[in-house]
Amino acid sequence: MKSFPLGGRKVHRVGFGAMQLPGRGAFGPPRDRAEALAVVRRAVELGVDHIDTAQYYGPDVANELLRSALYPYPERLVIVSKVGAERDAHGGWVPAQRPEQLRAGVLENLKALKLEQLAVVNLRLTGHGEFGEQLDAMIAMRDEGLIGGIGLSNVEVGQLRRALGRTAIACVQNPFNLVDRGSEGVLRECAERGIAFVPFFPLGAAFGRERVIGHPRVKDVARRLDVMPAQVALAWVLAVAPNTLLIPGTSRLEHLEENLAVAHIQLDEGSLAELGVVGDIDQRATKEGAAEAETAIKPKGGGR
Repeated sequence: MKSFPLGGRKVHRVGFGAMQLPGRGAFGPPRDRAEALAVVRRAVELGVDHIDTAQYYGPDVANELLRSALYPYPERLVIVSKVGAERDAHGGWVPAQRPEQLRAGVLENLKALKLEQLAVVNLRLTGHGEFGEQLDAMIAMRDEGLIGGIGLSNVEVGQLRRALGRTAIACVQNPFNLVDRGSEGVLRECAERGIAFVPFFPLGAAFGRERVIGHPRVKDVARRLDVMPAQVALAWVLAVAPNTLLIPGTSRLEHLEENLAVAHIQLDEGSLAELGVVGDIDQRATKEGAAEAETAIKPKGGGR
């Protein structure tokens, strides 16, 4: 499956994340503004129709770059943002979870991107505030037409089920990669319900990155297929379940080409079996449904 529904549209399963467009740590101006703009334009030229961003990337940097590079936006482009955080003067991440802060975040995104509606906005949970009130705010903004769909980020299975008892959920963004399967249960729930699952940190973060791309089995498969270890790790995420959508980000043209090439890398059964020892998740047979995505996944061993 090369596409999956998101925000009422089908998008390619490999998109683009804007988090790395600003400076180091998603803070401050870009390393090279001209290249950052070129990366965004090239991504769309290569078929990217799903871009993930946030006003607090910079802050006020990623969205400005997207607008400068792409406005007026291609009709097929699905722009997804998120709310629930702010940045302090030193680049620290500060919770912004009150209903009025969520609304302010959506309005800031719309203004910066020069949009009347965002296709999907993710509510990024940080453990602050009352979840029911936060959902109320998101539902109100969707009903008002400011956002097309509601997403959730950093959620547990119970929170996802609670949200689904009140409204449709367009996607879930949680950490997930070959060696960190803490969101396995959420991925399974999304697969069974036909909800897009967008993993962040698919290559790990900070020291965790080396645990993924430096793993001996990942490197062995990469050598055998003559591809990069990072491409193997990303291709594995796509192979886990047909509802996974990747949003690898970069501010360099050469890395963009490598990331998007993952859509054409097919891991053979031997490679998947070898990597399964690391990730320990197999995909069951795909069921046919309205969204063509009602797929369950089953762990071969104990989950984390």
